Amino acid sequence: MKGGGRTGPGHPEVVGAADQRALNADWSAADEDQTGSDADQTGSDDDQAAAALDGANAASDQQASDADQASADRFRSEADAEALATYETTRLARETATIRRRAAQASRAGTAHLRIGTAAGRDDTAARRDQTARRRDLRAEESERAIAASNAPLAEKLERLRARAAADRANAAKDRAYAARERARLEVELLDAHLDDLTGAYRREIGTLALALEIDHARRADGRFVLVFVDVDDLKFINDRDGHAAGDHVLQTLVRTLRSNLRPFDPVVRYGGDEFVCGIGGSSLEEVERRFDAIDRLLRDDLGVGVSVGLAELAADETLDRLTARADAALLDAKKRRSIQRGK
Repeated sequence: MKGGGRTGPGHPEVVGAADQRALNADWSAADEDQTGSDADQTGSDDDQAAAALDGANAASDQQASDADQASADRFRSEADAEALATYETTRLARETATIRRRAAQASRAGTAHLRIGTAAGRDDTAARRDQTARRRDLRAEESERAIAASNAPLAEKLERLRARAAADRANAAKDRAYAARERARLEVELLDAHLDDLTGAYRREIGTLALALEIDHARRADGRFVLVFVDVDDLKFINDRDGHAAGDHVLQTLVRTLRSNLRPFDPVVRYGGDEFVCGIGGSSLEEVERRFDAIDRLLRDDLGVGVSVGLAELAADETLDRLTARADAALLDAKKRRSIQRGK
């Protein structure tokens, strides 16, 4: 029968067309897998670039912090009368260093968040690659069963593709595991960069940003904000008498007491060795003073150690640096009064 038009799974033309469709589908899946792999590599490159930027910003942050500390030390080393006379001269240098430090810290925080996002993106990409590999493997199995009887060479080729798909799936699983570990590491790194190792309070750099954000929030609300400088009384005496472990315990207890008597969103910042700064929004100066009097009593009952505090209420259009300077001056006055009361 000339031109009989036989069609069916065993006919060479039909088998050839089916083979080609199977190969085309597999090649499409392979291309999709390669796209996922390329995206994963791009994410890895972005992550590396972010890590390098984070390192550069860390160096910049340290330089700015050193400059700020040097300026503050000059301010504190002067006698009282001279300190008042020279403060305006040192203020500009301190503010400039603080601005640079905030910018570097904000960039570092943003970079760290970017790296976490990149790690999550790489995890998603790895999952898509894994799904692609599984789909391609299933298509290869179906095509192989359909044509293995009539086209052994193609079946062998598809078997190799299936093996490659299985290997890709294993690699994708490894990528996902790596991305998960990297994301966890970055989250810990970000947390460590923000919190003081000993007390868990904010480090000075990120704490300054937190205080600035709370001031912005207060200005958008009722405008009330009180900055509190807190200093442990006679911490040096405790360190000399009982050892630095005892002094560390005092600082840790102080921060726990502050946190338990302030609101969760009130920043607690370790500003210096035994000095802490707290920001209280939505409260009056009198309310904050009563609250810290209670904190002082709790510490005296618990440890036999009190704290001196300096408070400053935010004025209209006042900068954080100026507010901090006023609270610091109030702390110095409070320590003098307490020293006089104790006959020292």
